Amino acid sequence: MRAYRATTAPEAERTLPARREGVTIREVARATGLSVATISRVLNGKSAVREETRKKVLAAAARLRWVPHGAARSLNTKETRNVGVLLPDIYGEFFSEIIRGIDLIARRRGFHVLVSSSHSDRSETEDVLRALRGRVDGVIVMSPTIAARDLRDNLPEGLPAVLLNCIAGKGFDSISIDNYGGAYAMARHLSGLGHRRVAFIAGPPGNHDAEERRRGFRDGLRTSWGTPRGEWEVEGDFGEESGFRAGKEILCLSPRPTAVFAANDAMAIGCLSALQGAGVEVPDQMALAGFDDIPISRFTAPPLTSVRVSIGELGARAMERLLTALADGAGHTHQHETLTTSLVVRESCGARRAPGAGRSPRRKTTRSIQEEKR
Repeated sequence: MRAYRATTAPEAERTLPARREGVTIREVARATGLSVATISRVLNGKSAVREETRKKVLAAAARLRWVPHGAARSLNTKETRNVGVLLPDIYGEFFSEIIRGIDLIARRRGFHVLVSSSHSDRSETEDVLRALRGRVDGVIVMSPTIAARDLRDNLPEGLPAVLLNCIAGKGFDSISIDNYGGAYAMARHLSGLGHRRVAFIAGPPGNHDAEERRRGFRDGLRTSWGTPRGEWEVEGDFGEESGFRAGKEILCLSPRPTAVFAANDAMAIGCLSALQGAGVEVPDQMALAGFDDIPISRFTAPPLTSVRVSIGELGARAMERLLTALADGAGHTHQHETLTTSLVVRESCGARRAPGAGRSPRRKTTRSIQEEKR
């Protein structure tokens, strides 16, 4: 039988030395026999050194477990190489895609991302902004309710900020989604398939994105058929569960809508579950569409028709805009941009089965007129 010998503590320490706190570049210099200035040039990567020297320094730093002291470095360079990101929530594919887009650009440029959530609460938003002071070189903020004054009061003067879908965008760089145009186009699309009874699952009240999508929906239907009926607008909160509840509520409406447009994909997916649970076939008995085109939308059964927002691109462009502001310094000029949207037509709206897809509303039949009067 093979015998195993326990490793003693001194041997373990020789194999993998315990981490030392506060190792300085002076100790690295003593270990290599090089000057502190040379060690600093290598570890900061600020100027060229011989490859042999660089390898020697990095090997010694790794052996001693040297780590950069962020606070000391920020005092010397006046930068932290950190950016703050404040979102209404960090749950769900929409926000994870935004973070992914931001992080992709940040890592390429040697920045780290500090992410926090405000839960759409004004006081929490202000607390997070104050907590980021001195810790970041700039911030990206998505807050549908925060005002310009709140931002100015809680951000240090001169700190670069990029706002995403915020109403307080005039004094800052801002990027917005064409919420109105996307919802308008989807309402027109459903109308073009002949749907006159279109229910709408709205987002949370007071949310700028939600209100713009509601406005686009109403105007799109009004252009096609006249003023939509208010009882076909059901409240939601952008979450799957609210979409499920809204779907059950829509099933109880009389006359029952023939199509549902949810203000985001999460609610549309929740609604789809409610419809399928009640035995309602989508799209044969009820068409369904969402907004955002999150990645999971293409994998639902049936695949979900949606308004496409380039979510990852939204995050990436916000980070690029912030980096531009950092490079420009005091001479930076604020810019404002609106990202366009597009329709992604999949099976859930029935367009691929409907002969009148994309055309003007189908001609009324006696049966359809009678159904509308019920």
